Amino acid sequence: MSKRPPKQPITAAATTKASQPASASDTSTKEKTPRDTKQERVLAMLRSAAGATIPTIMKLTEWQQHSVRGFLAGVVKKKLKLKIKSEKIGNHRVYRIVEHASTRSKTARSRPRAA
Repeated sequence: MSKRPPKQPITAAATTKASQPASASDTSTKEKTPRDTKQERVLAMLRSAAGATIPTIMKLTEWQQHSVRGFLAGVVKKKLKLKIKSEKIGNHRVYRIVEHASTRSKTARSRPRAA
């Protein structure tokens, strides 16, 4: 059985950097700034009036087709709980996010339960 190598001593540079408080300029850059991620770009496309097709999302993100479909189902629908509407236009299906759509109707909630 081999022994572990000895631990490295902590250098002075590592301790001074960690113990220094964050300056005002550091905290101002860490405030909530709009992130330009692939997810944000796809959501912006889906929120637009024109919507987005799977090929346009594939081109924008460099994802494969199954990854785009997984993103729509897993992230947009399940995680973010957004309602997606799709319609077939020509040979392509156009996806859009429907704002403020409820998933259940009022009649389904107000019906009395059977005894």
